[in-house]
Amino acid sequence: MNLLLSDLRYSVRMLLKSPGLALAAILSLAIGIGANTALFSVVNGLLLRPLPYPDPDRLGLIWLHSPGLGILQDWPSPGQYLDLKQQNHSFEDIAIVHGTTVTMTGGDEPVRLEMLRTSSNLFTLLGAKPLLGRVLTADDDKPGQARVAILSHGLWKRQFGGDPNIVGRSLTLNNNQVTVAGVLGPDFHLNNEVIPTVGAIEKMDVFLPLPLAADAQQNRGDENYNLVVRLKPGTTWAAAQADVDVIAAGIRVKDKRDPTYGMTVTPLLDQVVGNVRQAVLVLFGSVALVLLVACANVANLLLARAVSREKELAVRTALGAGRGRLIRQLLTESVTLGVVGGALGLAVAATTLWAIRTINPGNIPRLEQIGLDGRVMLFTFAVSILTGIVFGLAPALRVRRVDLNTALKAGGRSGQTDGGLGPSRHGLRGLLVVAEVALSLMLLVGAGLLIRSFVVLSNVPPGFDANNVLSMRMTLSGTDLRKAEQVVQFYERLDEVVRRVPGVKWVGATSVLPFTASISWGGLTVDGYTPPPNQTELQLDQRVVTPEYFSAMGVQLKEGRFFQSSDIAGGQPVVVIDEKMAKHFWPQESAIGKRVKRGGPNSRDAWRTVVGVVGTVKQYGLEIDGRMVTYFPHKQSPASNMYLVTRTLGEPGAASPAVIQAIRTMDSRVAVYDVASMEQRRFRSL
Repeated sequence: MNLLLSDLRYSVRMLLKSPGLALAAILSLAIGIGANTALFSVVNGLLLRPLPYPDPDRLGLIWLHSPGLGILQDWPSPGQYLDLKQQNHSFEDIAIVHGTTVTMTGGDEPVRLEMLRTSSNLFTLLGAKPLLGRVLTADDDKPGQARVAILSHGLWKRQFGGDPNIVGRSLTLNNNQVTVAGVLGPDFHLNNEVIPTVGAIEKMDVFLPLPLAADAQQNRGDENYNLVVRLKPGTTWAAAQADVDVIAAGIRVKDKRDPTYGMTVTPLLDQVVGNVRQAVLVLFGSVALVLLVACANVANLLLARAVSREKELAVRTALGAGRGRLIRQLLTESVTLGVVGGALGLAVAATTLWAIRTINPGNIPRLEQIGLDGRVMLFTFAVSILTGIVFGLAPALRVRRVDLNTALKAGGRSGQTDGGLGPSRHGLRGLLVVAEVALSLMLLVGAGLLIRSFVVLSNVPPGFDANNVLSMRMTLSGTDLRKAEQVVQFYERLDEVVRRVPGVKWVGATSVLPFTASISWGGLTVDGYTPPPNQTELQLDQRVVTPEYFSAMGVQLKEGRFFQSSDIAGGQPVVVIDEKMAKHFWPQESAIGKRVKRGGPNSRDAWRTVVGVVGTVKQYGLEIDGRMVTYFPHKQSPASNMYLVTRTLGEPGAASPAVIQAIRTMDSRVAVYDVASMEQRRFRSL
């Protein structure tokens, strides 16, 4: 121990004699170690740390797929849930859930909440414990029971100030009265990463029971639910998939589904991580190369410094110091540099993670669990020690090759201080320089390709003009807004009110907005078109829009016309399609006047005449080639909860408060949220 302390004190003195070299080495190591620490903290929080549920490796989700229809992932229905529950041999339990948004009224202004309706066993599957009251029980699953609600800890704190007497209180959700039965503990978290609901809700504020009707087995077309499963002990995911394949084959025959119909069992961690795993591991490998560059750089600096110390080392050897003692001393100096660089690297990593959380690009799962915990600290310490040994080996091993007599004689004559090992020394330093340049070039090429891809992607036309467009989502409530004609009248009044806001040029609304998590697709029949044998029906994206939506978004008209105020219920059923659909079905002729209808060939929906063709819009991201799209006029297919879009004469953010106030003035029960300009949404998608 005394020898170690002596070596440390001597190392510090020697480093202080060359502060410029020490500072350059420490900064190089801080960048390399800091980058590795930051990425390891991401790997740790994302991939290594288990999900915060009991036996998380046995939890998973069930998805549907029909590649022949272009559906790679879809939600199951209550009927399929019951089939799985009754026929499987692999699952210990299955829960069914459905996510949506609700509006809570009764306060100063309406509050939009994200709600999960669920079978009671979800709380057992995920180990949820109540802080107050209780969670849902099996009795709540029965139809006809009193309406109860379980609040998340966050909602309880945020909306009710942590009221300890909240249990038993009545709440109004979408004009329905529910009684608070319990509040969940602060350690229970559930969000869209874990259960991606069809309603694309980000986090679950409130939980309500999901009692299934007596005829739920026949409810097979309402594919809007999530199924959460837990494997039986000892069952593998491969065995569970084989089991589900058999059940899916029976459903395919019984329900006369598409020949490519099937089900997929996805482990919950794979669901949360998704395709981010590969990207994170590639980045981790890249920053490892950065650390190797730093090691080569510092090794070269220390080799150059070792030349000036050859006489010192020769004198110490002549006085009786063994070569092992000198090698240990030099390694102590390099490890000291590594540890100091690692300490500074922790600051670099902390700053990097702070920046990531601040920017929050939205595509990093489990972001709140990424941090500098004990495992990350241990990793940083180990990397610092190992790094110090790696870059210290070259100057330390050089001691073994120093000729004592030559070094002592050369030390007194200028121009010869290499101990007779000039060519060897220069060869090693040259090799390090070559390695450093080669690794740096690899990283630069990779960074250049990444930047080029980003530039190319950012220049992809989205299909609309994102400049000066403000968007926001609205949730309607009120008993006077339940009928179709009432909803139509509301949006007509809304158009008039918002149009009067200074700076607003166009006002429109849509059921699904580009670059958001909202989705909507369904079956479509094209008059005169026969699907191929392996395809029972077409599946296309569907949107409900108001007449001025296309003008507000800057979507180009390619042929025909936009919707008009005269496209009303009872009039001629019409539809607008995108250019991609027009070219697919009518490549050599005009699509105007052609007919389509919702659903399959036997659908009772009326035939709709194509009156317009608009440009193709990027819905899910600039890099994604989406489905063909059909647009339906709002007056003929009313939708209550819509995205409002307004094209302004100036900065959209400046008009935002006035637009929201206009909506609230018109109807104080409307919940307005997810406010952003389309330019912001486009940027987030990158």
